[in-house]
Amino acid sequence: MTTVTVPFLGIALAVIVAFFANYLYFGPRTMFPVWWRAIGKSPDEQPDLGNSAGMSFGLVFLASVVQALLMSWVLQAVAKLYDLTDVSLVTGALVGLAIGVGFAAAPALGHRLFGAQGLTVWLIESGGDILSLTLMGAVLSFFV
Repeated sequence: MTTVTVPFLGIALAVIVAFFANYLYFGPRTMFPVWWRAIGKSPDEQPDLGNSAGMSFGLVFLASVVQALLMSWVLQAVAKLYDLTDVSLVTGALVGLAIGVGFAAAPALGHRLFGAQGLTVWLIESGGDILSLTLMGAVLSFFV
């Protein structure tokens, strides 16, 4: 029987890298203004999380930990399936990319289209998800 390990340092680094990548991706000078207009908000309107900001960031952090943990397990399964002694950076990134496209972007398409938010919102949001998961796979490749 094969054991699955939890590389805690790798999980922590993957979460940090994904957080900062999304911070830059959705920054005020990058995708945020485009996304904000695409969801129908004017530049004068500012997001107001109010008292829920801490809870929102906490839940996003928890979701990132879950993603990194599962990415680690998927990479371990890939290594076992293909009899790899180690997972290369490219393999980790490609697995993350495939998961981002197949399990994050693909199902979100229906949510955005049937929610009448359109392709632009889907492309922007999915781009952030794909970026995060690709980077998580790349980071975790050093720990699997």
